[in-house]
Amino acid sequence: MRMVLSKLERAAQLDRLGDRIQRVVYRGLPRQGMRDFLHGVWLGHPLHPALVDVPIGAWTSSAILDLMPGQRRAATTLVGVGTAAAVPAIIAGWNDWASLSPAQRRVGLVHAASNAIGVALYSGSLAARLSGRHRLGRMLGLAGISAASAGAYLGGHLAFKMGAAVNQAVPELHRVDDGWHQVGRLAELPEATLVSRKVNDVPVAVYRDGNRITALLEHCAHQGGPLSEGDITTVDGHVCVVCPWHGSTYRLDDGEVVHGPAGTDQQTLPTRVMAGTLEVRLPD
Repeated sequence: MRMVLSKLERAAQLDRLGDRIQRVVYRGLPRQGMRDFLHGVWLGHPLHPALVDVPIGAWTSSAILDLMPGQRRAATTLVGVGTAAAVPAIIAGWNDWASLSPAQRRVGLVHAASNAIGVALYSGSLAARLSGRHRLGRMLGLAGISAASAGAYLGGHLAFKMGAAVNQAVPELHRVDDGWHQVGRLAELPEATLVSRKVNDVPVAVYRDGNRITALLEHCAHQGGPLSEGDITTVDGHVCVVCPWHGSTYRLDDGEVVHGPAGTDQQTLPTRVMAGTLEVRLPD
């Protein structure tokens, strides 16, 4: 299985199809607000994994009920609920997929194809059950849960092996020792400009506004872009940084994400000034 997945990650022949679908996704979801909603910016957590719980849970429960006598109506209801709930999960998934790296998009295409087969089979299962062909409905449901499980496996591979939709910056906190660390002289920090400094060899972006100092992890939570090279902008009265790679936007006062594709906040570090020297430490 590892060999198959490694080949899939390197399957550049999928890129032509992936590029076309990516353009379709961006044309279909042109508004920043809609994309942010689907990325889970408002939730502070990627939305797609949360939505997927509903169809998978409903379909799994229906498969269990199919093994029990007298549960046809309940099983049919759950198949319908799962099939309907798959629609918003698919939309959110494509929105996330469009902002991934090429290797991630290749695996994501097969992940989406497996799930599409699962949805088609469950749609057929629902139609069969509603027409009274419950045996056919159970068979299609069994095939559907198999396809959806394959898709879920690939989704896990995307998240846990390839880091898709996972905060890319937070693991760097484990490389920072406890206690306060000197970053540099306060007087040497430029006003209203992001600069890059290092703490235990971990890049940190520092922003000074008078005596107010913000330090946040340099690498963007979405795909690791260099935030110190991003543009400074203002959103709803808050000074923000825009990642130069994919446009994720974070408030500089607390690291809160205000625009995706990032679905999680950027980690900030507590700061203090001692004898004219800026120091930072790990958050509590």
